[in-house]
Amino acid sequence: MTTGARNAVLATFAVNGLGFASWASRIPAIRAQLDLTPGELGRTLLVGALGSVLALPFAGRVITGVGAARTVAIGVIVVAAGLLGLGAAVDVLADVWATAAAIFVIAVGISLWDVAMNHEGAAVEQRLARTVMPVFHACFSGAALVVLLVGLWVPRRFLPRGLEVAEGDGSVADRPASAWREPRTLAIGLVVLVAALTEGTANDWIALAVTEGHDQPEEIGVLAFATFLAAMTAGRLLGARLLDRHGRVPVLRVLFGLAAVGSLLVVLGDTLAAFVGVVLWGVGASLGFPTGMSAAADDPQRAAARLSVVSTIGYLAFIVGPPLLGLLGDHVGVLRSLLLVGLLAVPAVLAVPAVRERGASRNRPRTAPPT
Repeated sequence: MTTGARNAVLATFAVNGLGFASWASRIPAIRAQLDLTPGELGRTLLVGALGSVLALPFAGRVITGVGAARTVAIGVIVVAAGLLGLGAAVDVLADVWATAAAIFVIAVGISLWDVAMNHEGAAVEQRLARTVMPVFHACFSGAALVVLLVGLWVPRRFLPRGLEVAEGDGSVADRPASAWREPRTLAIGLVVLVAALTEGTANDWIALAVTEGHDQPEEIGVLAFATFLAAMTAGRLLGARLLDRHGRVPVLRVLFGLAAVGSLLVVLGDTLAAFVGVVLWGVGASLGFPTGMSAAADDPQRAAARLSVVSTIGYLAFIVGPPLLGLLGDHVGVLRSLLLVGLLAVPAVLAVPAVRERGASRNRPRTAPPT
């Protein structure tokens, strides 16, 4: 049962990533087709961020009410509708407001889907008794038809709802709002916020930065984005063992440092150095978000509420990031605005101890029990 649930979560993460990458990879083309300045593009992406922030606080309640599998199904349908709308908005209508509205819809769907699959992933990780969350996130990559067909089918293999999380007793401590008053949860949220901004900045701007900042054709910018995704995927696939062997705190400290160095190479180096920087940036951004999700779910009884809080804080990156980078890009250029990533490594490293293993996660055996 657990093996089937693990495979279902892997596929769900992969299809979620397909939904995201299918529009994120088109950001340079969207900007060119709609003739947007960096600031205008940032404000357009901000609308999508608002969709995430509106949806995320309710994700925990939806999961508690209908279960992770049904929440994923809801997210799949919403994302598929948004992707179809985005295609029409850009390619047929060529309208910025319609584009922003489609991105808003996509963000709502992905947010519900994201929290639900992380909730299920944490439950499966705990039953396997080894770190697998980074591997789930490694499957993150995009396309609308596959999202609709596969994403609706695979959640049927999720764990039975009663095994996802222990039921609370209805006390104040079990209420979702109380998670907002927990210092550790808020600190984990800060780690995830910086990790999301480090990852999201590359997703939104790295292709454009290489295209404009390094005076390269659009296909080289897309190649840079693909290189980032490949490096991040490799970091997640290899990172699970590192987390089990060395622990969350030292691994994340090193990776945030790599992301900072990588962003500096992208900004200050030539095109070849920029591609080396893209690799370091991708590896450095690979584990912060999934590790934060695991840390938030260390206590299964409080997992849904804490994941909702941490995800909401993390997705603030998508509110702050696009307009801030766009504003900086209007004044100093898109490329130099990426220096912000290096600065963010400092608060992230300071907050990293909050994700330290505790309870059952600290005592995981090196190998999984039989399923």
